[in-house]
Amino acid sequence: MIEFSQVSKSFGGKRALDSVSFEVEEGKTSILLGTSGSGKSTILRLITGLIEADSGTITVRGKKLSRTNIEEFRKTFGYVIQEGGLFPHMTAKDNVSLMAKYYSWDENRIRQRMSELAKLMSLPEDLLGKFPSQLSGGQRQRVSLMRALMLDPELLLLDEPLGALDPITRHDLQDQLKEIFANLGKTVVIVTHDLAEADCLGHQTFLLNHGKIIQRGSLKSMASNPNEPFVKRFIEAQRPAITI
Repeated sequence: MIEFSQVSKSFGGKRALDSVSFEVEEGKTSILLGTSGSGKSTILRLITGLIEADSGTITVRGKKLSRTNIEEFRKTFGYVIQEGGLFPHMTAKDNVSLMAKYYSWDENRIRQRMSELAKLMSLPEDLLGKFPSQLSGGQRQRVSLMRALMLDPELLLLDEPLGALDPITRHDLQDQLKEIFANLGKTVVIVTHDLAEADCLGHQTFLLNHGKIIQRGSLKSMASNPNEPFVKRFIEAQRPAITI
């Protein structure tokens, strides 16, 4: 569905992505895995058109992404930034319906879609009238995901969507998201540094370091056949806190 071909991007003379090439398969969940500063979030920002590549091409369904078509493409994806990015002065309902109102949906259509999404995300509808500060971390994250799904996008882009949650809430949401993605058949790209999350949610994983994809495939194959010492070190660094 999305293909990067020799894409590079620098900020202030520092290379964030270095000739990156990979493909996001339609209907699958792709994981961008790596340490902070490895280029994971830069890839998402390039897909959304928030920044432009210095070189290389990004294509969506065979069509090159450019300034002239990015607005049309933005209608086809939902984006969840780190920690959800809800507007604090708006209720959950207003946050979720923001883009639907921008595209002039009528109130009945908004209400029906809101109800569908609340049920999908296991969020009581009476919470939609509350402000983000009145919700728990898990509830805020569910609202952020509802907002991303509001327009029924083909593609979901999630930038460490569960990173700020406690372990139990994070585990429960991982299981819930896995089921939702499977049922909806969406194409999903998730940025994370968490191996357990990648293993739970991903069909394919791309491990980045210093702006390059250094290994791709399953986590099992990376663990058993690391391409270079960093891969082995990255995987072994996430050892369990306790041994049972």
